[in-house]
Amino acid sequence: MVKIYQEEYKKRHLEIQKKLSDRFGEGGLKTLYNNDELTVSLNKSILLKVLNFLKDDKDFQFKQLVDICGVDYPDRIDRFEIVYHLLSVSLNQRIRVKLSVNDGETVPSLVALYDAANWYEREIWDMFGVIFTDHPDLRRILTDYGFEGHPLRKDFPLSGFIQVKYDDSEKKVVNEKVNLVQDFRKFDFESPWEGPEYQEQKKNLENK
Repeated sequence: MVKIYQEEYKKRHLEIQKKLSDRFGEGGLKTLYNNDELTVSLNKSILLKVLNFLKDDKDFQFKQLVDICGVDYPDRIDRFEIVYHLLSVSLNQRIRVKLSVNDGETVPSLVALYDAANWYEREIWDMFGVIFTDHPDLRRILTDYGFEGHPLRKDFPLSGFIQVKYDDSEKKVVNEKVNLVQDFRKFDFESPWEGPEYQEQKKNLENK
């Protein structure tokens, strides 16, 4: 039974792959079927057309947006990858759609197609700084008001820029710049409890 289902699942994926390639291939759409998963890569100019087609076509019915996530590749020209995961309940089928954009480029919002896109797009804006055009309420969702930067970018410092603490003298919560006593990255993974200086002490004892 499982084998039959897997064969049918693969067959539907190949049908979807062919239909998308025939319809949108000239517009820059590419497909990859690997490990029993279908991934669609496309240009942002046809994003809304393709997702609208996947949602409303009677043979597909990808009516549920499972999630949207971002990935940062600092060495790429198109630095950010926006990944959409769709589910067709009627087919019990899943599909992945990927879109690559450069830093500063905007991406069309999917809120008009999928209500669930609202908070996902806000999260990507907050964490990566990718702007979604025509979003009804694009503001931070995980970080605080006045937060600087976007924490999931690879070039964002591990310590951040600002720390929040309670100031007993002022009797209130204050924001202040991060001031580390030692280099944050100076860390010995072989002996985290003893600290990075123990290696030098060990060498000095051995020399004596």
